[in-house]
Order: sequence, then structure tokens, then C-alpha cells
Amino acid sequence: MNFKRFIASVISVFITFMALDFIIHNIILMNVYASLKNLWRPGMESLMWMMPLITFILSILVTLLFIRGYQDRGIMEGVSFGILVGLMTNGLGAFSQYWMYPVPLSLAVKWFIFGLIEFIITGIVLSLVYRNNEKVDIE
Repeated sequence: MNFKRFIASVISVFITFMALDFIIHNIILMNVYASLKNLWRPGMESLMWMMPLITFILSILVTLLFIRGYQDRGIMEGVSFGILVGLMTNGLGAFSQYWMYPVPLSLAVKWFIFGLIEFIITGIVLSLVYRNNEKVDIE
């Protein structure tokens, strides 16, 4: 593992997740969440400090997983990684939330679609940041 590329990747993934989460949850889905205000935990806002911490841990784990199978195949490697991890995490996560809690199916579908897009973009970021930029001189 290249430690400098690992750190740069973790930071890039963290920023990507935080930005996309803000867009998805605070802009796109804001009205849906407001209509379900009785569903959420009372005082949930006081626990929101955990989200950046959880996102940072997720960024480390996703980066480590990417590096384990890294083959330096470019952006398509990031896309395929993002699809696989997105299906595994958001696919299972969004629909298990639907089955366990009284959230509308339409919200679970949105979580799934936006989450899959988020992981694909994150995979692309990983493929661009972690790639080997060292040039080899051939004489």
C-alpha cells in the first residue's frame, strides 16, 4: 500500500461522501424527511455530530477495500467497485430499513438509487486519486 495515496484517497472519499450526503439528504430529500417528522427519533439533531465520524470511518474502510483489489484499470475499475459496494451496502441497507421501519417504499427506492450513485462517484474518485501517477522512463 502506498501510504500517501491511501491518505489522499481517504480524504478525497470523505469529502465526496460529505458533499454528496449534504446534497442528497439536505437538499433533494429534505421535503420527504420533513413530511415524516413523526418517524424520526426525538432530539435526533443532538446526535448528528456522529455523522462525520461515521462517514470518516466508512471512508477508511471503503478505501482499504478498494486498495485490496486495486488493479490500476482506470475509471471503469472505480465504477465497477462503486456498483458492487453500493449494491452491497445501500441495496441491502435501504430495503432492510423499509422492511424494519415504517418508511415509504418510495423513500427506500430513493435511498437505494442515490446511494448507488454516491458509491459509483466515490469509486471513480478512488480510481482517480489512488492511481499510480509515477512515470516510468524507458530509454
